[in-house]
Amino acid sequence: MKRILLIATGGTIASTEDGNGLSPALTGEELAQSVPEISGLCELDVVQPMNIDSTNMRPSDWMRIRDVIVEGYADHDGFVILHGTDTMSYTAAALSYLIQDSPKPIVLTGSQKPMGNPFTDAKLNLYQSLLYALDEHSHDVSIVFGGVAIAGTRARKQRTMSFNAFISVNYPPIAYIRNGRIVRNGLHGTHQGENPVHFYDSIDPRVFVLKLTPGVNPGILDALADSYDAVILETFGIGGIPEFGESGESFQEAIFRWVDSGRTVVMTTQVPEEGLDLGVYEVGRAYADHPGILRGDDMTTETLVAKTMWALGQSRDAAEIQRLFHSQVNHDRIPMA
Repeated sequence: MKRILLIATGGTIASTEDGNGLSPALTGEELAQSVPEISGLCELDVVQPMNIDSTNMRPSDWMRIRDVIVEGYADHDGFVILHGTDTMSYTAAALSYLIQDSPKPIVLTGSQKPMGNPFTDAKLNLYQSLLYALDEHSHDVSIVFGGVAIAGTRARKQRTMSFNAFISVNYPPIAYIRNGRIVRNGLHGTHQGENPVHFYDSIDPRVFVLKLTPGVNPGILDALADSYDAVILETFGIGGIPEFGESGESFQEAIFRWVDSGRTVVMTTQVPEEGLDLGVYEVGRAYADHPGILRGDDMTTETLVAKTMWALGQSRDAAEIQRLFHSQVNHDRIPMA
């Protein structure tokens, strides 16, 4: 019988009403006991590194979860992480970079309703996540939620209340879970084992996301310089950047000043689907080949945050950061032509 490590971190799935709103209270053991259908599926070990609302999840907490997995990796066949939905996509992306080429599945799940709610989705999500983690073809980091398995670098929370909260952005779902069966789409087979699992132990949390809005002052980059090593710039459309802000300051000068000081800029788009291509319009082409500017292609902002933190955590050399950033990890990117 396979052995699974259940890692409880809090979130809505563990929440109860205390008179001041929902807050995490149930332990991992209590959550497991709430789903008697999982009894007999596997040997289940439970750990509780934290019990927090996922809005309080920080990069240091990603490292704590990573450490729990590393410590239990040899003794378990898979891992299921119970997590709040609001930042689950960030954690899944971060773990995708911190634990690469894992032949053992690392599955995140949670719920839109607490486990104790009479209409909860928590029980089915936990049950299906264990089924997916026990399947011989499952590997690497993924989110299982609402009957869908999504690559850990491709998930985004799309809905705040519905049970199908997550979508897979710019990439097909890995599988669907239907009536206790794992139905795969054909793109994801058994882990081939070309590379052994690789654990990384450092990230740089000094990464900021800046969403362009009409008239924003380019000088905001100078204000961020003391606190951040990288900015992920959410541009307009397929990669449009205005020439000047409302103050009349040049965006190009501000961005080049940032990267020429040794910092990193990652260009992406604030449009949800299909990605960025800086080469289409004149307002983006000027940035396409400037050293220190990385292109996010079709990656999600959540994944860009995690990947930039990981890349900067491995090196300060611009060429090496670029190589790491443009590597493909857990289906995270399809390079634009």
